[in-house]
Amino acid sequence: MVINIQKLFFLLIFVLIASRGFTQFFEIKNYPQDYFAYPVDAKKSLSANFGELRPNHYHMGLDCRTDQVQNKKVVAAADGYISKVKIEPWGYGRAIYINHPNGLTTLYAHLNGFYPELEEYVKEQQYALKSWAVFIDIPADLFPVKKEMFIAYSGNTGGSMGPHLHFEIRDTKTDKVLNPSLFGFPIPDNVPPDIFKLAIYDRCISTYEQTPLVIKVKKINGVYVPTPSLIIAKTDKVSFGIVASDRYTGSANRNGIYETVLYDNEVPTVGFQLDSIDYDETRYINAHIDYTYRSKGGSYIQHVSKLPGFNNSLYKTGIGDGVIDIDDDSIHQIKLEVKDAYGNLSKLLFSVKRNPTVTQTKQQDVPGDFPEQLFRPGFVNLFENSNISFYLPENSLYDSIRFQFKEIPVKDGFTIFQLHHTGVPVHRYFPIRIKAETAFPDKMVMHRFANNKNDYAKAEPVSMGKDPGWYKASFRDFGSFQLMIDTVPPVITPIGFKDGMNCSKQSRLVFVINDNTEDLKNFTATLDGNWLRFSNDKGRRFIYDFDDRCAPGEHELKIVAEDMVGNITEKNYRFTR
Repeated sequence: MVINIQKLFFLLIFVLIASRGFTQFFEIKNYPQDYFAYPVDAKKSLSANFGELRPNHYHMGLDCRTDQVQNKKVVAAADGYISKVKIEPWGYGRAIYINHPNGLTTLYAHLNGFYPELEEYVKEQQYALKSWAVFIDIPADLFPVKKEMFIAYSGNTGGSMGPHLHFEIRDTKTDKVLNPSLFGFPIPDNVPPDIFKLAIYDRCISTYEQTPLVIKVKKINGVYVPTPSLIIAKTDKVSFGIVASDRYTGSANRNGIYETVLYDNEVPTVGFQLDSIDYDETRYINAHIDYTYRSKGGSYIQHVSKLPGFNNSLYKTGIGDGVIDIDDDSIHQIKLEVKDAYGNLSKLLFSVKRNPTVTQTKQQDVPGDFPEQLFRPGFVNLFENSNISFYLPENSLYDSIRFQFKEIPVKDGFTIFQLHHTGVPVHRYFPIRIKAETAFPDKMVMHRFANNKNDYAKAEPVSMGKDPGWYKASFRDFGSFQLMIDTVPPVITPIGFKDGMNCSKQSRLVFVINDNTEDLKNFTATLDGNWLRFSNDKGRRFIYDFDDRCAPGEHELKIVAEDMVGNITEKNYRFTR
């Protein structure tokens, strides 16, 4: 009775506030409108927006179409100065950062060539640093820009899967990425979000140890409803998730939604809004979605509740965290309001009630080789035996799990250790220590494999008291782990080139480097003893485009490739230019 009186008290308070005009759960953003110009000389159209759901991260900007081609002119969105340039094999590829006098920074990624003066400056810095991959801070007075000034050509570099421009707006001081769709760019949108499915969770147990009830919804008289509209839940506590997307006017492309707010009997309970996200926070997408459901091939379900281990500012709470107590056996009228960044609104309406004849849900037994061990969010969680030891640092889990473990002996090889399963995400890197049956101290590698994906890390020797032969590495995902000895050096393969070749008609030199552990520690090329800049876009091929660093005449080229444990391959070539 006391609990119900408290609920009634808070309900009356919220009803009173609402009656006085409280209708906006999230504060209205006061971002400048029409300050920034559209950043590329192409038809104004987007292939992705801010907050779209991606593996392990939110999409953190706008993907501006470039008419399906490369080398469209990219322009400065506003007055300012070029503050940084980044070049990397994946990620942004080639990118420019511009600081603006209003305290914001714009970023332009997946570029091809920079404008000539900047291109030459970056090249000089690469040669000075003897590195193609760079992240350069540039003095404020060196490259000032004016609004709509040409700064680069669009491309397909880095992690891009097709020609486009990735564009971001950041708070310069905090480096948080803001939602560019809130800045008034001329992309028409009068289409409200589409809602496809409703998911219902039993929150008396972990979200990782259940399959939610997923119900398709349909739009009737402008409002989305499930069938049946009254949901009878077999638990005392429920939470909800949705499958939804957004579209721009005239586009069939499925983009991400911006905001969702949950109302319980017209009282705002919780909501999320996709704006102002730091790159250090973007992995929290794995707590925002039903990661387990997605890992089994299901849709992206977005939780409209905070999981226990969700520690960033994406969600705002009213009363509670989105977990609804229905043990009062009354009918709860639930409303979900889903918006895009332009304010277009869709509503999902339904009711939920507890089935009073059903006893409390219990966890199902989990198979394993040892008594189950509960791992909880917000705590350091440890597991160890005589062959393996690992712990999850605090704030590594988003919800509880009963940890599963298995040892798999391998004939004539190292034992495989299966740590839980890949349907549960881990937020932070965690150290793993494994005892080796045999060891080669400088050549030990730890191999993680799961779902046809392989990760490798150098395994460092570590002291475990008086027990020798232990090696440590860190990973960020569960899976199967195994030590291996790596004595195999990288393989250097020239493409369309051979020793002694006359290269007068060649425009470039191309080499492919392969290694059994996939990752290289170092690649170095020297021409007649001087460092030579080879690009390495997408991490696949190393390319040198002939320039003034290679004069006409005879030359000696040396290529050196080193893997993570120090195995080295060196090749020498002579050619004429």
